Formats: sequence, structure tokens, C-alpha cells
Amino acid sequence: MMKVIKRKFVTATQQSPLFYLWFIPAWLLLGFTRLVIVTVTFRRFAHWLGMHDGLAPRTPLTTRDQEIRARAISKAITIASKYAPWTANCFPQAITARVILGFYDIPYALFFGVRRSNTGEEGSELKAHAWVVSGRVSVTGGRSFGQFTSVGCFISN
Repeated sequence: MMKVIKRKFVTATQQSPLFYLWFIPAWLLLGFTRLVIVTVTFRRFAHWLGMHDGLAPRTPLTTRDQEIRARAISKAITIASKYAPWTANCFPQAITARVILGFYDIPYALFFGVRRSNTGEEGSELKAHAWVVSGRVSVTGGRSFGQFTSVGCFISN
């Protein structure tokens, strides 16, 4: 038990101040974005995601400081999603990342993608995924370009 507490304390002291600044707001935003997803049609809130950029898989250029911020924001969202009592999968995480990155005026690209996965005897089914990148930083959704085919992209204005 003491080993676990010590490890968590060491991990907590290694986080940037920006992580602590955004942990609670990220947790709250995850809840709000989940609520929006289940109550509002995509067409009604799509314009808030950024400028629709078609299917082009591209990543915006960022400065070193913007990348550092994007990494801290990514950690805050990832950890907040683990403690959310609601579904905080890739879609609410992507929208939350877009909101926080937009707050700091950090360029981003929010992607929607699909892939076929074999389900056994029934054939295959489509799996959907959303992810956000900012420069070289995968803010949410992991490294998804090789696994999913991009079907939509929204970029910062």
C-alpha cells in the first residue's frame, strides 16, 4: 500500500502546473461534451469544432511552447476521463481537447475516422474513432492515422 502511495505521489509531483490547472475543468468539460453529444445532433454543433477541412489528413504546425501545453492538456484530459462516472470515450475527449486548445489559441486538427474490424462469423463491422493532434502531439485518441481512415477533419480557425 505504501509503495502505491509513494508511486502516485512521485507521479503527482512530476506533473506540470498546467496539468493541475486543467484537470478539474477537463473533467467538467468531459461531462458537458458528453451531454451535448447525447442531446444535440452533430449537425447542430459541428460548426463549433472548427473549420471543416474535408478528408485531408494533415497536422498543424506548432511552436515548442504550444507543444508543451498540448502535452499537459493531453495528460489532464486522459486522466480526467479515467475518473469520469459517465462515458468519456474518444468523442467527448476530442471535443474537450478542441475547447481547451482553442482557449490557448493552439492550432489543432480534430479527425473522425473509421475502420473495419472482423467480428468472426458475422463478417465485419465499422468502428468509429475521433482524435485530435496539435503539431507532433497526439492530444487525444492516440496514434490513429495508421489504424483508421479519416472521414472528416476540423481544423482551428
